[in-house]
Amino acid sequence: MSTHPRGVRGSAAIVGIGATEFSKASGRSELQLACEAVSAALDDAGIAPAEVDGMVTFTAESSSENHVARNLGIGDLTFFSRVGHGGGAACGTVAHAVAAIEAGLASVVVCWRAFNERSGERYGLGQADRAMDTSADRAAYSWMTPYGLSTPAQWVAMAARRYMHEYGATSEDFGRVAVVDRKHAATNPHAWFHGRPITLEEHQASRWIAEPLHLLDCCQETDGGQALVVVAADRARDLAQRPAWVLGAAQGQAADQHMMTSYYRPTISGLPEMGVVADQLWRQSGLGPADVQAGILYDHFTPFVLPQLEELGFCGRGEARHFIADGHLELGGSLPLNTHGGQLGEAYLHGMNGIAEAVRLVRGTSVNQPADVHHVLVTAGTGVPTSGLVLGDVA
Repeated sequence: MSTHPRGVRGSAAIVGIGATEFSKASGRSELQLACEAVSAALDDAGIAPAEVDGMVTFTAESSSENHVARNLGIGDLTFFSRVGHGGGAACGTVAHAVAAIEAGLASVVVCWRAFNERSGERYGLGQADRAMDTSADRAAYSWMTPYGLSTPAQWVAMAARRYMHEYGATSEDFGRVAVVDRKHAATNPHAWFHGRPITLEEHQASRWIAEPLHLLDCCQETDGGQALVVVAADRARDLAQRPAWVLGAAQGQAADQHMMTSYYRPTISGLPEMGVVADQLWRQSGLGPADVQAGILYDHFTPFVLPQLEELGFCGRGEARHFIADGHLELGGSLPLNTHGGQLGEAYLHGMNGIAEAVRLVRGTSVNQPADVHHVLVTAGTGVPTSGLVLGDVA
């Protein structure tokens, strides 16, 4: 496997974050949500819209860069790109921004995601009710949907059941992830589940969605927008906000990769694409798992948090359940997890709100701020081609 570590560590930083409120019915267009989030991020950075010369978003985004730019007074763009594979794109947007800056293609890049995912098109409904098309992705799903595998929860349930079989994990082990997320969301005023923690008993009592997934193993559906501003190192040092330096930024796709249905691999109990990302992040940053003080791990479904911990090197294969049960994900543990509440507790913004929380952790402004945070690991969507970041307080 080839890696390209040169030019990533400390060449750029995230200097602005902005979001709308997180709701179940925004009452406005996805374009308006995008513009509100981008405007807030630029204000946070202290950068005028006219200075933006690069924009990156998801292929799933409904608002294109030209419409966002026109509505905000952004002028000429010298770089724009889109990243595919749903939530797997989140950290990839920052990777594209850093690459553009390092290549001299742009100097101020905005990354964003905005959608009415609860009041509009609901991703949780899966493929069954979507219009037929002739894409290769839809053709691949046609091998699954006739057998009842039509929703993300059902796709993940297959891998979760195999993980349980191979490593002795239980539903309670998955539930501990939900309990930690909701504990952190309960103290976050911006979280949908602010003030509403759960117990493991409540997790176990919640209804089945696709066994072994309970309702409380599944992330919410959210209306909202989130944006980030990325600039080159020399500019970052001159701005008011403390930079969150990009020390590693990587994308990864593993062999025989499908969109959440990679069932034809020799084993389906791991997430090898996250392993591809992990190898790059540690090489680029010169860091390892022991050097990270907080983690923002993609948590659309709790079972996939466990193999992420293993692929990233925080514990061995099959050991994540013990790692979690021993309290490592708590605020006082070795890897405080999703201090904003994650997608299970704060909002499901395809992981972009998790990157914003990582920035707050580096700035020291999280509502659940652990002590002495210098490096934060962020991951994007799992079960799909994915991406990751390492952010730090020093370049």
